[in-house]
Amino acid sequence: MKTIKYLVMDVDGTLTDGKVYIGNNGEICKAFCVKDGYGIRDLLIPSGIIPIIITGRESAIIFNRCKELGIARIYQGISDKYSKLIDIVDDLSSVAYIGDDINDLSCMKAIIKANGLVGCPGDAVNQIQKISDYVSKYNGGEGAVRDFIEWLISEIDYNE
Repeated sequence: MKTIKYLVMDVDGTLTDGKVYIGNNGEICKAFCVKDGYGIRDLLIPSGIIPIIITGRESAIIFNRCKELGIARIYQGISDKYSKLIDIVDDLSSVAYIGDDINDLSCMKAIIKANGLVGCPGDAVNQIQKISDYVSKYNGGEGAVRDFIEWLISEIDYNE
């Protein structure tokens, strides 16, 4: 059993399907799965695990969705996710991470090396799927985060 204190999540391709809709006036829309939201707000947070967002894009949409879900630690516009992860978390063995693409790879490898846990949506790129402790049967934006949270909660030790 593992002791996990943080769940770090990517957004595009993980909490969303990875599509970005841009209108003529520059509006950007993203679709989030309500099942993922329920998993974060009603399963993860009550279990004592702190949700953290580290994403390469910046969007008010992400901030608004995080506010709805009770995610206070949001880091947007991060090109070097590994450096940000090291800045905000002291012990990588206490981290679970879910991501879907190459820009998540350095974080995931460091967490694996520290004996943390990593997972990905079912449609993550091959390099991510190959190293993941858990590959969801759901794609990004379609319940993969909720699926990973349920698996994660079954894997952790609340008594440590």
